[in-house]
Amino acid sequence: MYTVTINQRDREPGDRVPQLLRALDRATPEIPFARTVGDEVQAVFSKPEQAVDVGLAAMRSDACGGVRWNVGIGVGPLGEPLPSEMQDVTGLGLVYSRRAVERAQHIKDEAAIAVDGPDRVLAAEAAAVLRLLALTVAGRTTAEWRVLELLTPGVRGQQKAVAEALGITAQAVSKAIARAHWNEEFDARPAAAHLLRLMVEAR
Repeated sequence: MYTVTINQRDREPGDRVPQLLRALDRATPEIPFARTVGDEVQAVFSKPEQAVDVGLAAMRSDACGGVRWNVGIGVGPLGEPLPSEMQDVTGLGLVYSRRAVERAQHIKDEAAIAVDGPDRVLAAEAAAVLRLLALTVAGRTTAEWRVLELLTPGVRGQQKAVAEALGITAQAVSKAIARAHWNEEFDARPAAAHLLRLMVEAR
């Protein structure tokens, strides 16, 4: 299982957890996101791709309450049977997630995402890939996001329709995609998920 812990990095603006949860409402966890303590939320996922999606979504501060977030992904077993609420979750996966988010809190740049689990080498490799992706996501401009939000990864021939919807040229759409490294991000996401999956298999 993949336990994701997220807490608020910028606290001066006040509690932004409700906005974060709204931004993540499309996620499909095994155990739903819930506030656990203070400005922290947690959820459990059965697939590594889902953990990657959520972790990177939290890097987009403009959509998550206008503040930055720390993300910790813990890979490890949880108590069976799985409960329906986070407050009842037990197991090493929860411990690893807590360690990961504590490590993320000490990261100084925008990519405050970390991974922990029984295999420290694989955890470090997964975190390295995720941090590169997180830097890409966190560095995008509002104008770039206006374009990217209308795109579906892996679908060809979208640029003309996006340009028409936004009232800009297809060339401007193409440039925004290139600057945002949109295609490179989605090409690299499976690598991060693969490393997380290997951590489960290595137990």
